[in-house]
Amino acid sequence: MKKTEIGALILRIFLGLSFFIHGLSKFQNGIDNTAGWFESIGIPGFMGYVVAIIELIGGLLLIIGLGTRYIAALFVLIMIGAIVKVKIAAGFMGNGQGAGYELELAFAVMAAFLFLNSNATLSLDSKLFSKEQLKKVNS
Repeated sequence: MKKTEIGALILRIFLGLSFFIHGLSKFQNGIDNTAGWFESIGIPGFMGYVVAIIELIGGLLLIIGLGTRYIAALFVLIMIGAIVKVKIAAGFMGNGQGAGYELELAFAVMAAFLFLNSNATLSLDSKLFSKEQLKKVNS
């Protein structure tokens, strides 16, 4: 196994765990509150449910390495939405009243890496699909 494969595994597990925790937090703090907050910033409330479910289930799937490329793409889109709709006004590091978009950008970059380099080593994808099938998906 190459060092880059181990690095990608660590990145995949960390990002999956981070998104899982963020999704779980949305449910623990009251998913209706999340939906209400989405509405308050001009996003349909049902998208709060969609984002929370993607974060929760997608985080678990990323940890085990199932559908890595697809989940990573969804995470990139969620992070771009968070930056553009919520964080951009505060700047990269924040403005003293709220956090900046550095964390969201870091998560988006990590997810983009996994999307572009979805090497399936040590993943459920590698156990379920042949190398030829994975090459077709990754190209």
